[in-house]
Amino acid sequence: MCGIAGQFGKVDEGFAGRALEGLRHRGPDSEGVWRSEALLMVHTRLAIIDLGETGQQPMLLMPDGVTKNAPQLSSTVSEPPCASGANPKACLIFNGEIYNYRELRADLIERGEVFQSQSDTEVLLRMLLRDGEAALPKLSGMFAFAFWDFQKQEALLARDPLGIKPLYYRCDAGQFSFASEVKVLAQEDDLCNVNALRDYFLWGSFQEPQTCNAAIEELPAGSLLRWDTGKVETKKWSKVSFSSTNVTSKTPAVYVRERLEASVRRHLVSDVPVGIFLSGGLDSTAILALTRKILGTSAKIHTFSIGFQDAASDESAMAKRTAEVFGTEHSEWIITPEDGAKEIIPFLQAVDQPTIDGFNVWCVSKLAKQAGIKVALSGQGGDELFGGYPSFRRVPFLHAVYHWLGPLRGLLGTMLPLSSRRGQWGRLPDFLASRGGWLEAFHCQRGIFTSEEASKLAQFFTGRKPDPVNWSMDELPARPVEKVAYLETKKYLRNQLLRDSDAFSMAHGFELRVPMVDAQLLEELRAVPSTLRFQTGKQILQKAIPEIPDWVKGQGKKGFSFPFEKWMRMAFGQVLNDACRDIPVTPTSWYQTWSIASFVLCAKSHSAPRKLSQSSSGDQLAGTH
Repeated sequence: MCGIAGQFGKVDEGFAGRALEGLRHRGPDSEGVWRSEALLMVHTRLAIIDLGETGQQPMLLMPDGVTKNAPQLSSTVSEPPCASGANPKACLIFNGEIYNYRELRADLIERGEVFQSQSDTEVLLRMLLRDGEAALPKLSGMFAFAFWDFQKQEALLARDPLGIKPLYYRCDAGQFSFASEVKVLAQEDDLCNVNALRDYFLWGSFQEPQTCNAAIEELPAGSLLRWDTGKVETKKWSKVSFSSTNVTSKTPAVYVRERLEASVRRHLVSDVPVGIFLSGGLDSTAILALTRKILGTSAKIHTFSIGFQDAASDESAMAKRTAEVFGTEHSEWIITPEDGAKEIIPFLQAVDQPTIDGFNVWCVSKLAKQAGIKVALSGQGGDELFGGYPSFRRVPFLHAVYHWLGPLRGLLGTMLPLSSRRGQWGRLPDFLASRGGWLEAFHCQRGIFTSEEASKLAQFFTGRKPDPVNWSMDELPARPVEKVAYLETKKYLRNQLLRDSDAFSMAHGFELRVPMVDAQLLEELRAVPSTLRFQTGKQILQKAIPEIPDWVKGQGKKGFSFPFEKWMRMAFGQVLNDACRDIPVTPTSWYQTWSIASFVLCAKSHSAPRKLSQSSSGDQLAGTH
């Protein structure tokens, strides 16, 4: 797990130093830079596989077939000199893990390759030089990388199918720049992307490929990008499917267990100890049960949980009880409102793009890193995989009711009393006035503000009017629950949960792995009928993992939930109220308040483009990165 950055075409003096400074938290173990006249590759390393020097990056493949590691720098930021001598064949910088690298390595050896390391980086480097983009479907893992072919003078960048690892880029005159974080690429005169900001207020996160910065885009999940003498081409190399094929001949629960166990086994590949984030819910408990099965009863397993003095949000006692059953070395942090207030400032400083989530990942990653662990598994993705959210039932209901009401929709929308227009009900009139598509129904359940409110907020903060919201969608699966699974994965998991997990775990130099967010697993589980897979209460998961204790089964979904609403009235309520002063929309829920405050506080801290608005609040936000 690492941070990567670079430039093609025109290389700026000072960019390497700025990139290292901006990405050092992602890779505290070593740093490397390769620079030539028209190429710059920057890498900060968190060593997980092949811990020695042979696993360092940038990794070069020389004309004699030997790999070489680019010079590693001291902690003092310095601009590397241009490389001299014979050009390598290829250069790679890589963020993530290739879990099946040993099998791929064995295949490459049979094809004549000779290796100098035990790293997954060298496997990826040699595969890309041999096979180009045809290598991508063979990879099992989470990744974002930049590969340079010296003979072709061409670059290839790519992301994993589900977008677990981020990759951002910008195209300026004669120059292509990329990085693991938006902040590294931001420039003083950049403008805020008004349409992306509107979508942030719609959903609580920025939606790929847009970012908060109008000059910077995110390479979409499962996509590749080619750069060739200034020309940029992007295309999808992987498209995951959510449609059930109903082809397994095995008992569904047995099949689900086999596939989950295989995924967990893949995600345990590491040369350092792997811990587990334990929330007390079904998904993380299932991961722990399978890990114990795979590693055996004598293996030491570290688990980590956070809890609160607020009983309504606290699951630490349940997590601790579960940890005792599975014999883990358990650590917990009971977070007080005062603790939360102290963490807010460094948390906001770690934000790459404003978000309404991620504080849980920040806290539990900090706890694990302090315990000496640098990689852990999480149960994230289980709700999308097995229908754990209320949206799997509510969204199809909303969609059906809309079409059942017919011309009565408008009348019903006007009859709803203002006093009831809070939270989801506040978005219901907006939905009834819409065209009634699946995305609109999903927004009614999952959104933050109405489309009108989101547009007002975006215009207020930028001084520019956004375009109308585009409610069109790609082709959806056939069955209603599969449609919801697709929407949850694309809109919520990919753009919020995974992005936050990356940003706030890597802020501590910590690697978070997600066995239930796995393209191979998702494809395999299509063999399970959707009526069974998405059954209420994740029944198939409970049957597949009978080791899950009874006190975990049947619990309502909480996860690592935080008592933010109470905290807002206590430890840092005044700060959030000040951030929301003079806005044109009145928040009616804690998450609406937090979405506005998160944007304002992050913008003040570091991440907003310099020119936002001519309003007093906009002037407050003005500042450099």
